[in-house]
Amino acid sequence: MHTTADGRLVAFHDPTLDRVTDARGRIARLPWSAVRRARVAGREPLPLFEELLEEFPDARWNVDLKAESALEPLVSLVRRANAWDRVCVGSFNEGRVARARRAAGERLATSFGVRGVVGLRLRSYGIPAALRAGAVAAQVPEAQGGVRVVDRRFVREAHARGLQVHVWTVNDPARMEALLDLGVDGIMTDHLETLRTVLTGRGAWG
Repeated sequence: MHTTADGRLVAFHDPTLDRVTDARGRIARLPWSAVRRARVAGREPLPLFEELLEEFPDARWNVDLKAESALEPLVSLVRRANAWDRVCVGSFNEGRVARARRAAGERLATSFGVRGVVGLRLRSYGIPAALRAGAVAAQVPEAQGGVRVVDRRFVREAHARGLQVHVWTVNDPARMEALLDLGVDGIMTDHLETLRTVLTGRGAWG
């Protein structure tokens, strides 16, 4: 999630338009009137997050706070749209998530940062570790740096603490099946049709 120079909240991964759109420039330095003309792969416009909340009122959203400038506009939008039960906020920057939680209060759903995930992994091995209160999920890679993060023990520990486990980024259907067998609650993927096929085969789609 990034904000334009005039404060509009754009649902887009990269800080610049250069990599996947037909335009160039840093989103934070451009007005929405310029950003809205960009097309992903020459076809699709970049959406405002408020448009997504309105267009898909039953959808739930994982939001990555990519920039500090997005924090206040996001909290304000979630409050204005009363979307507390539809938005979960995460970031590699744990301080940013903590600031979002302070700005929004306890109603804002957030995921663990790196320290929370490490603490959860340690606890899954029976090693005491502090866990910050307030998170509703651990959003993690299946493995990191050759070290496995998600296994049955990790999922069991998370569930015992009322936390969901969401795994990214999984594109192989065999890995999707294996993770679902472990009991993970969510999978992030670049291949939605593949995930839908897997979930449909398990009677878990729709």
